[in-house]
Amino acid sequence: GIAVEKASILDGLEYGGSAILNNDVETAAVLQAKAHDVKRKDIGFGWHGFDYKLLDVQVQSGACVVRAEAHEAPLVFKIGAPAPHFAMNGLGALAACVELGADLALSAAALGRWAPGGGRGARETIILDPVDTHLTLELIDDSYNANPTSMKAALAVLAATDPQHDIGRVSKGRRIAFLGDMKELGPAEAEMHKSLNRAVEDVQLAQIHCIGPLMRHLWEALPEPQRGLHVDTAAEMLPHLPRLLDAGDVVLAKGSLGMKLGTIVDAIRKMGHPGDEADS
Repeated sequence: GIAVEKASILDGLEYGGSAILNNDVETAAVLQAKAHDVKRKDIGFGWHGFDYKLLDVQVQSGACVVRAEAHEAPLVFKIGAPAPHFAMNGLGALAACVELGADLALSAAALGRWAPGGGRGARETIILDPVDTHLTLELIDDSYNANPTSMKAALAVLAATDPQHDIGRVSKGRRIAFLGDMKELGPAEAEMHKSLNRAVEDVQLAQIHCIGPLMRHLWEALPEPQRGLHVDTAAEMLPHLPRLLDAGDVVLAKGSLGMKLGTIVDAIRKMGHPGDEADS
C-alpha cells in the first residue's frame, strides 16, 4: 500500500522526466509499472540496478569506498560515513545528478566531501575529562527518524564500530544503543518492534536501552545480558545516562522524531568537555 501511494508521486513528473528507483526493494515492480504507465524514464539503481549497479562497499576509517557501474562504465566514489547503507543513497544521488545534466566525475568528487548531518548518522567524539582527554566515547546521532529498515541498518553500523578498552571504569569498551519507538507503522507495529531482536542476535551489542511503549515489545524480547533500561519517555532516561555510559563506549541514539531522542544526544554531549580531540 505504501508503494502504491509513493508511486503516485510519479504523476507529477513532467513529460520527459526521470524516475530514479531503487531496484532492490521488494516493491520495485510497483514503482516501475507506474513509471511505465505514465511514460516516464525509469532509471534503476542498487545491487540489482539496471542502470547504476553497486558492486562493492568497503568500510574504512570514517568512510566507505564504493565500487559501482554507471551504464556499465566503472564508477568509484567515497561516502564520508562508515555506514554501508549510505552507499546506496549515494548511488541514487549520482544518478539524479546525471539526469539533471551534471558531470558524473565532478558529482562523485563532490559527494566525497559530504558527511551525515545532525540526527542522520553524524558521529562525534565526546571528551569526558578536560584533563585526561583520551577518556572519550563515540556518539552516533541518528535521532531524527526511524523505521524497521533504517533501524536495522543503524544497528549494523553500531555493531561494526570499535570500542576502546582499558580506559574507563568498565575495562572493556561497549556498544550501547538507545532506541525509541518507530511511529506510524500500522497494525503490525508491535511485532515490528519485537522482531528487531533478530537484528541484534548475532551482533556484539553490550546493552540496548528502550524508550517508549512500543519499544517495550523489543525490550521484553531481548536476551537478558543485552536488556538495559526501559522507560516511556526520553526525559525519564536522562538522569540515568552518567551511570550507563563510560569512556571507551560507542553509543547510538535512534528513534522517530516525536520520541525526542535528540534530548538524549544533547545530554550526552553535555557530559563532554571541549578539547583538541573533539570531532564531529
